[in-house]
Amino acid sequence: MEQTFMKEKKILPLVISMSLPMVISMAVNSLYNIIDSYFVARMSEDAMTALALVFPVQNLINAIAIGFGIGMNACIAFYLGAGDEKQANQTATQGTLLSFLHGALLAAICMAGMPFFLKNFSSDQKITELALLYTNRAFLFSPVIALGLSFEKMFQAVGQMKVSMFSMMCGCIVNILLDPVMIFGIGFFPAMGIAGAAYATGIGQCVTLIVYLAFYAVCRPPVKLGRAYMKFDRSILKKMYTVGISATLNLALPSLLISVLNGLLAAFSGKYVLVLGVYYKLQTFIYLTANGIIQGIRPLVGYNFGAGEHGRVKKIYKTALTMNIGIMMLGMLLSWLIPEKLIGLFTNSAETVEIGITALHIISLGFVISAVSITCSGALEGLGKGYPSLFISLLRYTAVIMPAAYLFSRFAGADGVWYAFCFTEFISAGFSFFIYKKETTVNHRHLNMS
Repeated sequence: MEQTFMKEKKILPLVISMSLPMVISMAVNSLYNIIDSYFVARMSEDAMTALALVFPVQNLINAIAIGFGIGMNACIAFYLGAGDEKQANQTATQGTLLSFLHGALLAAICMAGMPFFLKNFSSDQKITELALLYTNRAFLFSPVIALGLSFEKMFQAVGQMKVSMFSMMCGCIVNILLDPVMIFGIGFFPAMGIAGAAYATGIGQCVTLIVYLAFYAVCRPPVKLGRAYMKFDRSILKKMYTVGISATLNLALPSLLISVLNGLLAAFSGKYVLVLGVYYKLQTFIYLTANGIIQGIRPLVGYNFGAGEHGRVKKIYKTALTMNIGIMMLGMLLSWLIPEKLIGLFTNSAETVEIGITALHIISLGFVISAVSITCSGALEGLGKGYPSLFISLLRYTAVIMPAAYLFSRFAGADGVWYAFCFTEFISAGFSFFIYKKETTVNHRHLNMS
């Protein structure tokens, strides 16, 4: 398969063709997350609270796996754009092996540390037991998840988005089908409760990996895995980890943020902690199209940058930004038009729904402007600029929102935490645009000098 279409096809159709499969697969994945939470919520509010407490650690595991995968993705796309097939193969081979090792290490560390982690956020023994019941099973599948994500990013880097879409959808559909069967017990399956939700998730991830392996064996993508490419190259490792560590921190910082906000909200009521957990489930669904576009443009930006097509990089960025602004506007409208239906998916408590409606109304005011930060960060990762992208995430998830949430909660109570989200997006957007312009100006000057 020739990748030259990445620098020859018209920008808008190209961005849509690369992004649409990712949007569809992420939509199915988000639907799974919502359905998974829906079935767990039918068990009890304690079970849903347990998942909310586990979410930051689960998100951290995924963040490390996805972040390193983004490092692989950026390097493979760059080397293909530069016409260096050997280094693209080395990146894919070494990245896949390292991804598996990362997953195994994460499983061991997180399972050992969960009791201590939970002790800091809940004194309810029942909730803690439910959380441990879930994590001791779900985290066993971390190596499988990491390996599957490495294949996902490899196929995306060469423009085979439909392979990634199909593989992810297969796993998600299996998850959706197995959730009620394994949670409540249907047919010969026993009722396993929250443990069943963990097993359903893990089995779905195994299916995704199997489908990727089948596609690799049958279709033979442009990059190859093999012993000949196992000798570690320090320059390749540096490139992968520079982008990968920054992307990981970008994705992991929300886990730190949620943990801090849980601590602030727990002082008011456990219902606010539940609402925050529900919001992050909904946020995944609301932001999925924007994130799908970012996944679509990363290899385009990397490939065109490697090929020296800087004018196309600029046009790809502008196209993605315009599309993301429209998408986030729709997300804000839904949050105002049907908030009770969205929150009501996860709880039957009228008080919790009321708190959730207020939270969605306030937080969604920052959705549209957040498109600037999201697009700038994704484009910078595609350029291999991991550290500037990390700085944007530090603004969004630590430097601004944490102190703002603390200060606003002193004056406006728990609602102050929701206002901090909106406030942060406006501040971060201004800095993000400035950082992106500065970094791309430096790249353009470097090109002219060379």
